Amino acid sequence: MSKTLILALSALGLAALPAVLPISDAQAAIRCKEGFQLSGGSWISTPYCNDAHLAQIARRHGVRVSDAEIRANPNRKYEVCRFLSGSPTARDYCPDEGGNGRGR
Repeated sequence: MSKTLILALSALGLAALPAVLPISDAQAAIRCKEGFQLSGGSWISTPYCNDAHLAQIARRHGVRVSDAEIRANPNRKYEVCRFLSGSPTARDYCPDEGGNGRGR
């Protein structure tokens, strides 16, 4: 085979390589910042990131809770919210008792 053909096949193989390789977890991870998720270049409020931020606030106040625990267990979320009832930063991430829809 000629060198030109080998180079062309090699370049074609390298060009197709990203399509074959799976996306790493680091590239696919959801990016949250203070209750907002990066989506399409903009920061938007999402329940996923709201729960992560609530868990972070709770940990700062000494509560041992994970982000996944807040998301998966509504009762645990209510317990954390009752504990943090005096915290103005947590109020926006907790469901209201009256159900008037104040939370994000």
